[in-house]
Amino acid sequence: MNSKEQHVGLNDGHAIPQLGFGTYVPKEIPRSNVIEAIKIAIDAGFRHIDTAYFYEVEEEVGQAIRSKIEEGTVKREDIFLTSKLWSTFNRPEVVRPCLERSLKKLQLDYVDLYLIHFPTSLKPGEDVFPKDEHGKFIFDTVDLCDTWEAMEKCKDAGLAKSIGVSNFNRRQLEMILNMPGLKHRPVCNQVECHPYLNQSKLLEFCKARDIVMVAYAALGSNTDKEWVNKNNPVLLEDPVLNSIAQKHRRTPAQVALRYQLQRGLLVLAKSFNEKRMQENFQVFDFQLTPEDMQTLDGLNRNIRYFEDSEFSPHPNYPFSDEE
Repeated sequence: MNSKEQHVGLNDGHAIPQLGFGTYVPKEIPRSNVIEAIKIAIDAGFRHIDTAYFYEVEEEVGQAIRSKIEEGTVKREDIFLTSKLWSTFNRPEVVRPCLERSLKKLQLDYVDLYLIHFPTSLKPGEDVFPKDEHGKFIFDTVDLCDTWEAMEKCKDAGLAKSIGVSNFNRRQLEMILNMPGLKHRPVCNQVECHPYLNQSKLLEFCKARDIVMVAYAALGSNTDKEWVNKNNPVLLEDPVLNSIAQKHRRTPAQVALRYQLQRGLLVLAKSFNEKRMQENFQVFDFQLTPEDMQTLDGLNRNIRYFEDSEFSPHPNYPFSDEE
């Protein structure tokens, strides 16, 4: 990952690898598998690792990274590590404690990028999903500008080199950008993005404001996950995507990833299969034609795999807006 083409400059002067490795795994996956997968990902060439407090794998992520540093495969500065502030920590006074918890689990001095994971706030406490007696989420009311100010302090303290947001819509981004006394602009917005949900308007908005867009679920999602909409089609089985893949002698996943890179997005790829990990990294040595890109643009159906509908009663639920 040394070539300049594979890095993108951020608005605060740092640079981030275009392709990242996602680390969210279901709880039934043994934690030892997580450590091994991240080691394999680093060996395959991944230098951008994306995790979060909510994923509950930060200890394993840190262990894998430290192991690769100790054996001399990489140095700490070679790895770009992202983590995220969970919704139960959106109150400004607990933003830094959440990051410090993550750093303690990772056993690292800093993260390269720290994101507000979701704009909807939940009741503070140890429960990741605080619920009432009816099984409904217990929400909290927090001004996201106050949360952002606390994020800025984490950057100033050197605990996070860069700061950004995740799952924010245009209106919420504008609120941060227009806040009085803004010191550091968000460097990125990490959102669900794939050919069925190409987020073209939000992408245009972010580009105009020098905010990098990072695509998660870039390969769609397995519909067997409990929170994923079961009625959605499987992206990687799409006949149009497959025909373009055959033309280029590539996998549908490689074409889906390449599509995002050529649109100027960063993209996260997640697989715990070694062969697929290596394939996912082999997306820098071919180009989709303008016609391919136009065809893939035409697949957009505004299909969202991750609706997070349990959050929808919250006034900051981001997916009610068109962009």
